[in-house]
Amino acid sequence: MDKNDKLIGRQREIEDLNQILSYDEAAFIVVYGRRRVGKTFLVNRCFKNKFTFKCTGISKKGKDDQLQNFATSLNRYSNGESYPTPKTWYEAFGFLRSLLERKKTKGKKVVFIDELPWMDTRGSNLVPALENFWNDWGCTIDNLVLIVCGSATSWITKKILKNHGGLHNRADHRLYIHPFTLGEVREYLRSRGIVMGEKEIAECYMIMGGIPFYLKQIQRGKSLAQNIDEIFFRKNGRLEGEYDELYASLYNSPAPYLKVVEALGTKNKGLTKEEIIHATGLQDNGHLKDVLDNLDRCDIIRRYSNYGMRTKGSIYQLTDPFTLFHLRFISKIAKSDKDVWVHQLDSARHRTWSGLAFEELCLLHHAQIERRLQIAGMQTEVYAWHTPADAEEQAQIDLIIKRRDKVVNICEMKFYEDKYTFKKKDAEELRRRIRIFKETCDIKQAVHPILVTTYGLNQNEHSSIIQNVVTIKDLFQDN
Repeated sequence: MDKNDKLIGRQREIEDLNQILSYDEAAFIVVYGRRRVGKTFLVNRCFKNKFTFKCTGISKKGKDDQLQNFATSLNRYSNGESYPTPKTWYEAFGFLRSLLERKKTKGKKVVFIDELPWMDTRGSNLVPALENFWNDWGCTIDNLVLIVCGSATSWITKKILKNHGGLHNRADHRLYIHPFTLGEVREYLRSRGIVMGEKEIAECYMIMGGIPFYLKQIQRGKSLAQNIDEIFFRKNGRLEGEYDELYASLYNSPAPYLKVVEALGTKNKGLTKEEIIHATGLQDNGHLKDVLDNLDRCDIIRRYSNYGMRTKGSIYQLTDPFTLFHLRFISKIAKSDKDVWVHQLDSARHRTWSGLAFEELCLLHHAQIERRLQIAGMQTEVYAWHTPADAEEQAQIDLIIKRRDKVVNICEMKFYEDKYTFKKKDAEELRRRIRIFKETCDIKQAVHPILVTTYGLNQNEHSSIIQNVVTIKDLFQDN
């Protein structure tokens, strides 16, 4: 890997790949993550497209087309050796072994099979053939690196990472590719010559999340609002249909996943499993557990414990910014050739959405909040809390950081155009929620209210209740 080539973020993944390549042993690497997050880009850039063999599965094609595509890749890398179209995947991997044995390569022989789940058509026997290839031969070749990649996270997890057959515990390394952080989004936009202020970048994140392909659709010389109109609200917009494609790519049977996220989209604080079952009509069985686990694994939802409750009281909350934006805006507004988002900017609907979306942004960047509070190296636990539905007084706290030093931080999150001014009613409401929280959860520790806001806090007679202030600028700090 050329050190002069710069990838945005992904430093830990690059270090992991470099370390793997330094080992004098065979390596089976699984790279996975949601659609459009940059998995293939990372592998291609890390290895400069210098693969001993590379093949990419074809979307929505049958076994014959997949095998013909594999043969085309074999012949591309064969240096003149001609391979026929294999009849089975066992034969296909036999041809691959033959190709690799013939290759005289200094250093590692890197095999990259991208979109592997697409190759696994009904009755194809792809996975047993891959098992045989690796267990019978590949794992014995010290300079062989096998990289498999795919967006169908449920398939990768079930068929590879949690395989109960010949691939059980055979993946030596797992690289899950997360969305960008706020700081990485800023760096990415700058690399493309796009100028935005920090508040504008935060709102961009609140719409698209840290997904590189979505961010790539932003054009220079236009405001964020103009870009959002062209990307999402124009007829034939650049990301039209992406919502359905996202869930179809992640999961073989997306219907139950869509039911769950759409149910969660109606409740900002999230739902318990029992409430999800009631809202969706899904059965309380192992499949529902897989659905929830897979959504959590893909950064679509988060599972958290209500403060003071055990794991059995887990709450599932929709946190993916793009999905939330789709459910709250895109799905409810007709496509138009006129400006849609521009006209939403000063509306009550936009203010309500931005407040909720900013809370989700803060949840996704709680590590940056902890860094600003100078507790990044301390053991912490992150919670939310709300009173039971039948409680006499209702109260809710969306982000709680329980610290090892016997302090509990509760975070107030305000997305505002200027410095936030704490009013008398704000202070009274905060004191009320702290009182109910302490009484309900029998809190003995010190409770420190934290304000997370755009530009800071105006000092007045009511602001002293806030112990510390975190601004958007702090949320951009990754280290």
